[in-house]
Amino acid sequence: MKEEIVNIKSIENNNIDTYVVCPDNDGPFPIILLLMDAPGIRQELYDMASRIASCGYYVLLPNLYYRTSKKFKWNKPNLDFIQGHTPEESRNLMFEHMDSLSNNKVLQDIKDILIFCKEDHNAGKGPIGIVGYCMSGPFSFYTAAKLNQRVKAAASIHGVKLITSEADSPHLFANEIKGELYFGCAEKDSYAPLEMIKKLEEVMSKTDVKYQIEVFSGTGHGFAFPNRGLLYSRKDAETHWYRILSLFNRNLKT
Repeated sequence: MKEEIVNIKSIENNNIDTYVVCPDNDGPFPIILLLMDAPGIRQELYDMASRIASCGYYVLLPNLYYRTSKKFKWNKPNLDFIQGHTPEESRNLMFEHMDSLSNNKVLQDIKDILIFCKEDHNAGKGPIGIVGYCMSGPFSFYTAAKLNQRVKAAASIHGVKLITSEADSPHLFANEIKGELYFGCAEKDSYAPLEMIKKLEEVMSKTDVKYQIEVFSGTGHGFAFPNRGLLYSRKDAETHWYRILSLFNRNLKT
């Protein structure tokens, strides 16, 4: 595998520090954007990016907190809001980082990242895939609509804020989506309650979009992450891998 951390210039003239990994044979490979959850960049996300890349993809894992957080270093966690703070302080700081983002900000970041990809011969020029976890579930959903000519496969895993009262709520643009969507949801998730998932089903059922909404029985928020202790469900995590890799395979590889 080829792997490196690159600094991608944003429209704001900042550096989006991004982990890039792809197979070591010559490309090009279809592009996959792996969008982090609220705790930020850490080793298990590198591992997840590598797992996707090993299936024949060019994977980018951007540090979405680049505006507000320290730059991450090779194989080091980016959880700078935890160090030197109490658990309550750390939680509050994490939410400050998370709340600094918006659907439109991340959409622009993705546009900047795709400009960078044009210069790498390993990065494919065709349809792309996105998977977002937790806070990035709505970013994946929203981007699928706003970049509908490129995004042909998008997944949200225990995604929050898929339906809100805001003007940029992703569900409002569902009719614009031209790719296939997958939503992997936890049954017991206070951040993404079943009430929201039922509303999402109502919205998606009225579109022509190909989609699947799957609720994993007995699981809680974060079930796909091995380092989440008792929240981790190996069986369901492996099912989620099958779902997203199959999604990418049938939509991005021709």
